[in-house]
Amino acid sequence: MLRKIGIFLLSGAFVLFFLSLWMNKYSLSKDILSKYLNPDQNKVAQEYLKPILVKEYNYSWDFAYALSSQISLMNHDLDQKRDWNNKIYEDTALLLMKDASFGFLIDNKEILFLLLLSLIFSGGLLMIFGVRAPSKRWYNNKWWSSILGLAFILFYVLLYFFPHYIVNWILIFDPLSEFLNGKPAGRWFFYGTLYTLAVLVMGIRFIKNYKSNYQKFRTFSLIFFQLCFAFIIPELLSSMNLPAIDFKNMWPLDYSFFFDYRLSNLLKSGKFGVFVLIWGILLFVVVTPMMVYFFGKRWYCSWVCGCGGLAETLGDPFRHLSNSSQRAWKIEKMLIYPILGFSILMTSGVIYTFITGSYTILGFVNTDTLRSIYGFWIGSIFSGVVGTGFYPIMGNRIWCRFGCPLAAYLGILQKFKSKFRITSNGGQCISCGNCTTHCEMGIDVRAYAQKGEDIVRASCVGCGICATVCPRGVLNLENLNP
Repeated sequence: MLRKIGIFLLSGAFVLFFLSLWMNKYSLSKDILSKYLNPDQNKVAQEYLKPILVKEYNYSWDFAYALSSQISLMNHDLDQKRDWNNKIYEDTALLLMKDASFGFLIDNKEILFLLLLSLIFSGGLLMIFGVRAPSKRWYNNKWWSSILGLAFILFYVLLYFFPHYIVNWILIFDPLSEFLNGKPAGRWFFYGTLYTLAVLVMGIRFIKNYKSNYQKFRTFSLIFFQLCFAFIIPELLSSMNLPAIDFKNMWPLDYSFFFDYRLSNLLKSGKFGVFVLIWGILLFVVVTPMMVYFFGKRWYCSWVCGCGGLAETLGDPFRHLSNSSQRAWKIEKMLIYPILGFSILMTSGVIYTFITGSYTILGFVNTDTLRSIYGFWIGSIFSGVVGTGFYPIMGNRIWCRFGCPLAAYLGILQKFKSKFRITSNGGQCISCGNCTTHCEMGIDVRAYAQKGEDIVRASCVGCGICATVCPRGVLNLENLNP
């Protein structure tokens, strides 16, 4: 009964979320342009946006299409003139669209936010506690998995590349954003809120399903770091006009850490900014090798990381979809280490540009091009659209396994200089295959266990699920001398 009520409430949340796209009207005025654009930008924009000024639109997608079409035309012409300072980028276009909105949603967004939050949280909890034992029947259905995967992919494509089409969803989260940092919600606040809510609700599900003390500890750790370090603290810092820093996030996962605009922002922030810069470097150079030596890469990938947090909670129902074949292992090594190398090359280039002011290395390598390629293909497509969108299709650790440069760095340290390993007692193994089936990194754990070999794989994130689901206690997470 609880499960059915939970499904009903969650369905209500999704219906409300979908219907919110029809709850506003839109009209762009010259005053709105003047509010967000500098005088030169405003002059150019009024010329290009004249066909849609003061015109009233009844649907968000109509207005989003009209606005984006005119801005694209304007930006194209400015590119031809090499007048990049007057271009309008996505986040500014989103601000224009938010301010041009009026109607039912604008007048009732506080009520809608509280209603939506209540439906998601209560519905999720009722579904979790209404199920006596975990079941993966519908997760194994290819049709349902494909539909859910397509929905995830569509969401990430809209979030990264067409945020103005989901402006009403972002508007709903204005009350929480204004409460935390005094500013209206942007697309990344909207995403961060949903992300944190998913980790929290699905984290409770994870704890219910895997009752070992180790699983409880690391899940509480993931929830804590996501809620406090990735969500609340950055928003509070923003409210104090300080850089909104996630202190647990580090290069090269945080690939833009050394970008010129971020370095300039840190240096302008006085002692706090200098502290953040030094902390970011020490975290990668000193703290990480030391922690990996004692605990393996699990200290970050399974206890702290935001990507790992979402994979372990929201992605847990799909962990059995990870491919454990030798071919997948070869593809993994062919992808992840070159991406680490590319991130080092790209970062070296942007630091060189920041120091020298030159955008060219060796006379032909453009550092801005390197940054753009990495940001689009790795930072957006791979980590976001594929990395999360493909959970229901290829398992929950696609990004961590095939693309994350930080996971590659941690894996190298773990493989060659770490006390952590998973030991096995081959004599007790009954070859049930639970360990391999539940390994989210696609490691054939059973093959190691049958031979009585320790598992010291660079890709292993030390989640410990293989040991948790083993019916004979064959596997143990231990710290031994390397």
